[in-house]
Amino acid sequence: MKYNFLWVTIISTNENGYTEELLMIDLSKLTTETRNEKTMNLDELSTAEVLKVMNEEDQTVAKSVSKALPDITKAVDQIVANFNRDGRLFYIGAGTSGRLGVLDAAECVPTFGTDPEMVQGLIAGDMKAMTVAVEGAEDSKELGIEDLKAHGLTDKDTVVGIAASGRTPYVIGGLDYAKEVGAATISLACNDHAEISQHADIQIEVPVGPEVLTGSTRLKSGTAQKLVLNMLSTVSMIGIGKVYKNLMVDVKPTNAKLVERSKRIIMEATDADYELASEMFEKADENVKLAIVMILTGVDLDEAKERLAKAKGFVRKTID
Repeated sequence: MKYNFLWVTIISTNENGYTEELLMIDLSKLTTETRNEKTMNLDELSTAEVLKVMNEEDQTVAKSVSKALPDITKAVDQIVANFNRDGRLFYIGAGTSGRLGVLDAAECVPTFGTDPEMVQGLIAGDMKAMTVAVEGAEDSKELGIEDLKAHGLTDKDTVVGIAASGRTPYVIGGLDYAKEVGAATISLACNDHAEISQHADIQIEVPVGPEVLTGSTRLKSGTAQKLVLNMLSTVSMIGIGKVYKNLMVDVKPTNAKLVERSKRIIMEATDADYELASEMFEKADENVKLAIVMILTGVDLDEAKERLAKAKGFVRKTID
């Protein structure tokens, strides 16, 4: 027997307070919820056989992402445009989708030296949902709205709604509110013709097909989402001067490993030896960009700061 429908309670708020609405979702239209013909007898396979089929299925994900590159390009250009207006980037999602957004946002701080406010991940049910499922949180459109309101969303910001299924109410509520405010909206789903695509200015759809383990969207869907989020954040940071050549020159040296990495970045960028890189790193108050500009242009710290400011943070523009 096949079960193609799911009854869920959607919680919304009206002028009288909270109301509940029972909706029926047709799961048969979501490829992420259908069964994978290659793994119908998954529990009978050997360990090696399961790993082989998982690996084979994972290899299809990058190809799916490649088909979405034109839309990902539009998304990156929009994020960069809003960053240049002093706007912020918000990821909003539930479950695995939300956790991946929080992870990508958190990585921007040490990797690119961003302010924690610049890129933020919001997850249905708040941060406790990172480790424990919060029942019903993803089914509330109002919660998505409230979370963005709490962060003072403006028309300078960008909101990326993430949902493997493409129909999560929390995400839809957030995207709709973002549109009302005038913020740029981007959707990321792992099904074709996703519902959230109808609520965003730019739609990214990466259909990965049925999961090895039916409905477990932390697998191929999660991999696809992580690949796309890697692109959105990394290429956006390149677009605002956080990278010189292929070096992350705005890295924050917050521990011993990153201090040494910072020095090696200076060495790679300037062909300086370790002693000179270390010396200029200290003179630049442990700012990798400034150390690189000082070495490549021969100027002092104050002049390096001025050049970088005029170049809007792009190292290359200070030396060309």
